[in-house]
Amino acid sequence: MAIADWTTRLKRLEVGEKLVRRNPFYYSPVRHELERLEDADLQTRLEWTRMRLDRMLCAARRTSYGRVVGAPRALSEWPLLTKDAVRDHPEAFCRLAWGGQWFNAVATTGGTTGVPLRLIRSPESVVAEQACQDLALERSGIDPRRARLAVLRADDVKNPNEHEPPYWIFALGGRRLIFSSNHLSERTLLDFVRALRDFAPDVLWVYPTPLEVLCLLLQQVGLRLDVRCVLSSSEVLQPQVWQLARDVLGCTLIDRYGQAERVACAHAFAPGAYRFVPGYSHVELVEAVREQDHVLYEIVGTSLWNGVMPLVRYRTGDLIRLPASYGERELTEVACGMRSFEGVIGRTNEVLLAPCGTSVLTGINHLPRGVGRLLRLQVAQESPDRVVLRVLAAPGFSLDDEAQLLKNARAKIPEPIEVRVEVRTELERTAGGKTPYVVHGPEVKEKLRAIGFAAAAR
Repeated sequence: MAIADWTTRLKRLEVGEKLVRRNPFYYSPVRHELERLEDADLQTRLEWTRMRLDRMLCAARRTSYGRVVGAPRALSEWPLLTKDAVRDHPEAFCRLAWGGQWFNAVATTGGTTGVPLRLIRSPESVVAEQACQDLALERSGIDPRRARLAVLRADDVKNPNEHEPPYWIFALGGRRLIFSSNHLSERTLLDFVRALRDFAPDVLWVYPTPLEVLCLLLQQVGLRLDVRCVLSSSEVLQPQVWQLARDVLGCTLIDRYGQAERVACAHAFAPGAYRFVPGYSHVELVEAVREQDHVLYEIVGTSLWNGVMPLVRYRTGDLIRLPASYGERELTEVACGMRSFEGVIGRTNEVLLAPCGTSVLTGINHLPRGVGRLLRLQVAQESPDRVVLRVLAAPGFSLDDEAQLLKNARAKIPEPIEVRVEVRTELERTAGGKTPYVVHGPEVKEKLRAIGFAAAAR
């Protein structure tokens, strides 16, 4: 059996939760540090991070990659690290050979290229992620060790060609109910509703895409569900979806920003109020695009817990928008979790190539605004002069909705680029089951790479 299959099975057993994600040897010390830093002032956070960073840089200098770049002692002397470099030679970033120690965790990320990124995570890294999530849930009044948790993400729990219930499986001794989000539709909605009501979860753990679909389908048939808490992660959660979930599910909602590489994490307990988690990683904000009153910064992170595969100054490709008036002090406060930001507005790959071929178009996430009966939109720039708006339509989607969508698009996309609407029954997904908002064709990727948008061209 493949390592990934064993990992998936272990995650669904109680022993995996108790001995891996909450390993008693690591959990209490890691949790104590994260709790302490939540109440610490800026100077304390900076000093603690600097000490942890010294340990990670020491580990990174002993990797093949660290030796190639000269084993710098100062963080600023390390180059920015791209996903492509890690994907192409993952062994260069590890202190151990592949297969290493039994207690390290092997993980992968999925991308639109279909080429996964292989990662190794230390026990401390696995535990730090769990402790971080536990603290967020406890802030919302949830006991994570005893909570009944329903999952609506991208788990493969049923053959996509099978069309009869159940569309879920149980795990963790019956405390976890894992749904097949690919089976959620107007036809199957009532089966999902009955299962959720019978299970009565304390937490519904979701990708934003299936959360949005679930809530819109419930709204269309006039149904509500009572869910105590929704935990969202792994995709950008749009503000309108946040409010929709509150209205339809009557829930409190936590949105977590992070990545499989575990180089940055932020939480929000209200729309537009995200804060990086102190002690999770070292965050840098690198200017990407300057607007009139704001600046878009790319999140660059360095792991503070994964000494087995220490990624230094890793470019996440994720963007946040901050006021242009912010100076060094304010940027430091944002990076250390002392000051909030509105949220991750997308990735550096959520841009379109401009007609001139030497710049990009931003604000693409605004296209669905005011469009009724729209379950999901995917923007595909198939070639430099053609954009297709792939629509996952709700019942009743009309020519008026299409016209509004095209009007919104034309406010962002200049005339030389052809724009058309294409209604689909499903949208393109990554190997990891996520639904990218923007998709680039091969020629567009090459041109974006040529003008410096390496992340956009992945």
